[in-house]
Amino acid sequence: MRGARRIPGPRAAADDFGLPTSVPPLPQPPVAPATPTADVEDTSAATGTTDAEDTTATDEHAPAPTPEPEPESPVAPPPAPALTHRVLKALLGAWALAACSAEEAAAVEEHLTGCAPCAGEALRLRDAVGLLHTDRSLDLDPLLRSRVIEGCLGRRPAKIPVPSWAAPYDAETARLDALLSDIGDAEWHAPVRLRWFEGERAVNRKTTVAGVIGHLMTVDGLISTALGLEDPLGSGELPQLPVERTETYWAAAYRPLTRTVREPWRDQSHTLIRTVSFAGRGVAERSVSYGDFALPLQDSMLERAFECWVHGGDIAAAVDYPYEAPSPAHLHRMIDLSARMLPAVLAERRRSGLAGPARHYVTAGSPGRSLHLEVEGLGGGDWYIALDSPAAVGSPDHTVAQVALDGVEFCQLVAGHISPVEAAAGQEGDRGAIRDVLFAAAALSRL
Repeated sequence: MRGARRIPGPRAAADDFGLPTSVPPLPQPPVAPATPTADVEDTSAATGTTDAEDTTATDEHAPAPTPEPEPESPVAPPPAPALTHRVLKALLGAWALAACSAEEAAAVEEHLTGCAPCAGEALRLRDAVGLLHTDRSLDLDPLLRSRVIEGCLGRRPAKIPVPSWAAPYDAETARLDALLSDIGDAEWHAPVRLRWFEGERAVNRKTTVAGVIGHLMTVDGLISTALGLEDPLGSGELPQLPVERTETYWAAAYRPLTRTVREPWRDQSHTLIRTVSFAGRGVAERSVSYGDFALPLQDSMLERAFECWVHGGDIAAAVDYPYEAPSPAHLHRMIDLSARMLPAVLAERRRSGLAGPARHYVTAGSPGRSLHLEVEGLGGGDWYIALDSPAAVGSPDHTVAQVALDGVEFCQLVAGHISPVEAAAGQEGDRGAIRDVLFAAAALSRL
């Protein structure tokens, strides 16, 4: 409408700095004067037309209405004033965190060149931001639980302590349980590929996260049976080989395993720790049968800790979760067990035609040809592996070859996760002996 009051322009954005918030009113366009009524009447009279004829003529011959003029563009708001010292000082924290806009950052940096107190404060804030370590993982240290328990027991020892040979199993089951508590329902069905060596070739088996926990529980059941506890497979004639036990458990599940398998597995691991702790020292030598071989209980618990760590890593890789190696003391125990088992595995492979013949037999307990296994890094050490007989004793004086590996790499070899031909970082001496020992280490792996 002509002559209507125009909408005022936008208010300036600098009103927060004490400036006036109103804008002067915009100039109004001039309003055309109305045509006098007398002129219209005189024209009508002069032409001698009636009112009706006048109306018709006006409708037919009236000129097109003049278009209304375009509204004028609003007046631009006044530019924002320079920021005051008080405001710039308040922006230092946001500037240190790189949370300012480009204009604010430029204003702060220009102010810092001429204000020594603000420059000092900005430097201190920047140093504080550097202490936040935003690039580090927010996951807890996997060894935190062990350190806390160790500190507590150092102040007040447990009345019934966990045996030192069962401590790795206690720690690794707790670490795996912490991982499982962090994953969602859908991730329990994430595919996991289990890998190991059979003979001269690598094999694998596909399952899920829940399937891996079921596998760990059924093989741990061998220890439960040796201690007179309930077997997770039930009663009756049950298989002893770990592979057969696992396949039996998987086949008995009438539907895919879910996170419900976590509770019975964790209850079983707690029961095993509690039982060996109350059983006393004599239980450490009790035999645990694996079907085709047997181990003392203390070595069996260590072997189960090793497998728990390895499969924990398999699960972590499947769900993209960080998972560290065991503590150096526990890793050293695992490497030591593997090194002690190598002569017997080497002899078994020799009987199967998968290893070279023995070259020099000695009486039981005497030193014989040996390979120096040097394990570096966490849990490392030196072991001398008897080559010709499990009854012989490895000796530095009878060394014919040397192999050097990283501690975690050696464990990955024993777990069947890397190939023997790619494992050794350093080799020296009898190549045949080196090959036989590396393949024997891979042969320790199984489902």
